[in-house]
Amino acid sequence: MTHLSPVTRIILLTLKAFRKYYKGLVFLLLAVLLSCNPSSQVNEQVYRGEALGTTYQVKFFHTEKLDLQKGLDSIFKVINTSMSTYQADSDISRINSGDTTIVVDENFREVFNYSQQIFNESNGFFDPTVGKLVNAYGFGPEAGKVQLSKEMLDSIKQFVGFQKVELTRSNHIKKEHPGIYLDFNAIAKGYTVDVIARYLDSKNVNDYLLELGGELVAKGVNQYKEEAWAVGIDTPMEEERERELYAAVKLENRAMATSGNYRKFRIDSLSGQRFVHTINPITGFAEKSNLLSASVLAENCTLADGYATAFMALGLEKSIEMAQKLENVEVYLIYTDEENKVKTYITPGFESSLLAEN
Repeated sequence: MTHLSPVTRIILLTLKAFRKYYKGLVFLLLAVLLSCNPSSQVNEQVYRGEALGTTYQVKFFHTEKLDLQKGLDSIFKVINTSMSTYQADSDISRINSGDTTIVVDENFREVFNYSQQIFNESNGFFDPTVGKLVNAYGFGPEAGKVQLSKEMLDSIKQFVGFQKVELTRSNHIKKEHPGIYLDFNAIAKGYTVDVIARYLDSKNVNDYLLELGGELVAKGVNQYKEEAWAVGIDTPMEEERERELYAAVKLENRAMATSGNYRKFRIDSLSGQRFVHTINPITGFAEKSNLLSASVLAENCTLADGYATAFMALGLEKSIEMAQKLENVEVYLIYTDEENKVKTYITPGFESSLLAEN
């Protein structure tokens, strides 16, 4: 920490001393600003807002004051126009409605191809066509309690299976059945963060931390702290008011995404064990899972987002098997054991990124 004034040094030490007591929301950004540093020659800039049905924060350092709001708004608009299932006139909504004339854009193609990759790597457990099956079981706190007959499942499963969808050379979407419903919400947020990262790269921004709905990309360092960006993983607690930080992660030129249902877990009336319901896209059944959360470090946020979703669908044992086969991907899994104790499975690469409590 060279070129820091005595006052700034004191503030740094004080912040580090209190870091372990800091509680907050999932993916809480731990990089606190030290704006009193008189020697700093860079401008710290922060953009916050709402987009894609969630919130975002873009934080970066640059020697010049940059106006990026129009660029960010343009990115969100383009992504929504391409892949928002909540926008009736988006490309994906029109495709889902049966329009076969849509020529999809580069954003759609990239997300489609990444989805196909993760679909294959997860043996079909990551599936952007599973929406109709999920909806059939019910959405929200009562999800997984609806009992579907075999006949009902069979009728729905004909619409499930990403292998039944093709991206043609002419950039049209071809479906085996017109009723197949595409939904990229499990990967589109991560992809959007990557697009924002490219945008900042084009502006010669070398130090930034981006977050959209909990999906993150970091590059360079937090210049005020002169160290890597730090982010948090939330602890799985039963009550919302008890939320606190479970782990702190050093994010260095990587992306991180977390998927989890630990706010919607249930207690088994016989064993007392915590579990969540996940939909098995292969069998169509809603199954109990003791995997509460999956956090993933990857080279980009599209992959991190998709893998985190895939792990939640796979469950603990299959997630560990898959994680061991992936290159340049690290995972942090939170689960409950037979005695209802919260445990973690951490790959060595992820463990090396954890920040020790001071």
